Amino acid sequence: MTVRWSGHTGASSYKITATPKNSPEPSVFAQFSGSTVMGSVNSLSPNTVYRMRVEAMDNAVNVLSSAETEEMTAPEVPLIEKAYSKRSDSITVEFGIVSGATGYIIRAENDNGFFSETPVLKSPETVVGLDPYTDYTLSVMSVNVGGRSQPSLPVDAKTVLVAPNLRSSSPSSDSIMITWDPVNNAVLYTLVMIMEGSDTRDKLNTSGTNMTYSGLQPGTTYCIKGNAWDPEGNQGDDITICQITRPPVPGDVQVQLTPGRSIDLAVYWQSVRGADGYIAVSSTGQNCSSNEEVYCIISPLSCSQNHSITVVAQNAAGYSDPSQPQDLLTFPCPPDVVWIKEVTPGNCSVMWSDIPWVDYCIAYVKRDDGLEENCNTTGRSCHFQCKCGYTYLSTVFAYNQAGSSPPGQIVNYTTIPCCPEDVSVSLISTETLEISWSAVRGAELYETIAADGSEQIHCNDTAPVCALSDLTCDSMYSVVVRPCSEIRGCNNTCPAHTRQTAPCAPVILSVTQVNSSTVQVFWTPTNTQANYSIIAEGQTDSLSCSSSGTSCYMSVTCGSMYEVSAYATTTAGLSLPSYAVPLETGPCCPEYLNVEQVTQSMTNVTWSPAIGARSYITSLTSPRGHAKCHTMDTDCLLGCITCGTSYNVSLEAFSITGHKTECTYQGFSASSCCPSSVKLYRMPNSTLRVNWRYSPGLYNYTADLYGTRSNYTCSSTAGANTCDVSEILCGEVYTVVVAPLTKDGTKVTFCPRKLYSVSCSGNTVGMVIYRGRRSVG
Repeated sequence: MTVRWSGHTGASSYKITATPKNSPEPSVFAQFSGSTVMGSVNSLSPNTVYRMRVEAMDNAVNVLSSAETEEMTAPEVPLIEKAYSKRSDSITVEFGIVSGATGYIIRAENDNGFFSETPVLKSPETVVGLDPYTDYTLSVMSVNVGGRSQPSLPVDAKTVLVAPNLRSSSPSSDSIMITWDPVNNAVLYTLVMIMEGSDTRDKLNTSGTNMTYSGLQPGTTYCIKGNAWDPEGNQGDDITICQITRPPVPGDVQVQLTPGRSIDLAVYWQSVRGADGYIAVSSTGQNCSSNEEVYCIISPLSCSQNHSITVVAQNAAGYSDPSQPQDLLTFPCPPDVVWIKEVTPGNCSVMWSDIPWVDYCIAYVKRDDGLEENCNTTGRSCHFQCKCGYTYLSTVFAYNQAGSSPPGQIVNYTTIPCCPEDVSVSLISTETLEISWSAVRGAELYETIAADGSEQIHCNDTAPVCALSDLTCDSMYSVVVRPCSEIRGCNNTCPAHTRQTAPCAPVILSVTQVNSSTVQVFWTPTNTQANYSIIAEGQTDSLSCSSSGTSCYMSVTCGSMYEVSAYATTTAGLSLPSYAVPLETGPCCPEYLNVEQVTQSMTNVTWSPAIGARSYITSLTSPRGHAKCHTMDTDCLLGCITCGTSYNVSLEAFSITGHKTECTYQGFSASSCCPSSVKLYRMPNSTLRVNWRYSPGLYNYTADLYGTRSNYTCSSTAGANTCDVSEILCGEVYTVVVAPLTKDGTKVTFCPRKLYSVSCSGNTVGMVIYRGRRSVG
């Protein structure tokens, strides 16, 4: 028993004493140096409980400290009685039972470095995981709580050969083939065959690696056991496999079509021994199978097929030989390709591709309004009438003895849309045509084309109306309405309709005012044949003129603003107006003009307001000089007038933009000149004489004396320069005015006035004294 302890300081040696706890046997001890911490005590009894005491001692053999524990020794060493191999991967060991042992360990090892220990509870036991046909050395140890015993005396044993890996197959319904790979170190193989349900065994020995059994019963299971033999004559592992032979050929095979919504092919047969299932195979590559029933259905069937049907049985070994073939013809296929061709307008034909296994065909044609017709033929086409604007649906059925083909391809053919018959082309504006028509059958879209030889305008719409705008003015257009469908395209046979657009708008070159009441308008002709109308729109009036040439005259009113535009007219209609040209006529002359002489050298000219006038220039002209004023008013003062002179009177009226109108009026004659050096002299008999220096020319003069109590007047004849006033009151201040008379006898009112004081001398005139001038009041 081995004991381990912890070291003690100062200890020079340790003593271990083993004392049996329940036995009279003597104690056993062992002593170790002070540097040792583990030691063993030998010569103990197996399977015995010992009290183990460790004592630490100094050099004087004095015990420094001690410790005790109780442990059991291992059981006795067992004895192997026999070791042998029955399997290639194991050896079985038989050994004697040891008292006190709670278990055992079987140790296996060999020269190749293999080592294993297998815990067991009893004898015999088997060591597994070994290599086949290999030598092993085996020993057994007993175990209890105290540990394991020493190994037993070893025994040598060899594992047997491994079993051959048999592979089986059934090449035919009466044979089985067995093959295997060579087993290392094998010199002979034994095979034993037995049929399921039989006690008869067939045993064979061979040194080869394959074996074929023939003459067996079809569909029957056979079991084969095999093993190998080593050179020492030891039989190796055995293996058993079972193989069934292929089933026999199914008999009484029958085929027929099954009625119903879908036509299928049913195959019937008689069941055979050993079959797990059946497969019916057609020459077309289709098949069906069944595991329990004695029939199966091939579906779906293909049309126009000549089926050759065979049936094979199958099981785990494989398939039986096929049965005798049974033939069956299926219903025909519909034609692969069907098409409709319009041979001539209104005459169509349904045509189709060649169909095998067919006796005759029926072609059906249905129009989209429900009208239907059909034809029966052995050929490959049928004819029918097809009108424009319709869609025709057609399908072809083929027939033979098996029945009708399934529904085939449905083709449709749409005839070209019909041309509209009531096309109306209207000019809705100068450069826009509105085309309308009644909808026609088959048209999904209408293409309207207008061409004038230099351009084409297109309009596409689904509605039966179209407006073509931005056309060329004064052009003849050929308009065609083409109905179109997505399938057939457009009908290119529809007739054309002509319509001329409105004339082009003329271009006004100039507007020239010929005189105050007449203007001439010039324009560029923009059409081949057209009449042109000129319209001048004023605020209060509207004027016009027309011509087929390039100008016309128009009477206008003075002082007006006009917008002048031109129109062209043809049989197609009226053009758009030209761009307007503004026209402003000269202002009107005032209806009246008055010239009034205010002073000897100044006149006041007044006139009535003139329509369209913003300002005026008034002129008085004569060979002796002229006077002029520029004003925005309707009156004007003109100075520097020469008395006794005749003047020409004229007026120029100007508009706000500078247009001028010259107006002439009746001449004006300035009055005679006022006399100068007017003096008053006392004459006898209370008479005063007025004297003056007269102007050139023969004029009559009048002299007026104005006092506070009385007024006096005297006149002179032509050429005279004096006149007398009698019986005048003295003691008065008189205002004296001498003025010439105009041709109509009126008195000039603007001559200067002088003041004279006339005193009395008794009852008569005294002194006459000049008091100065007095302004004209």
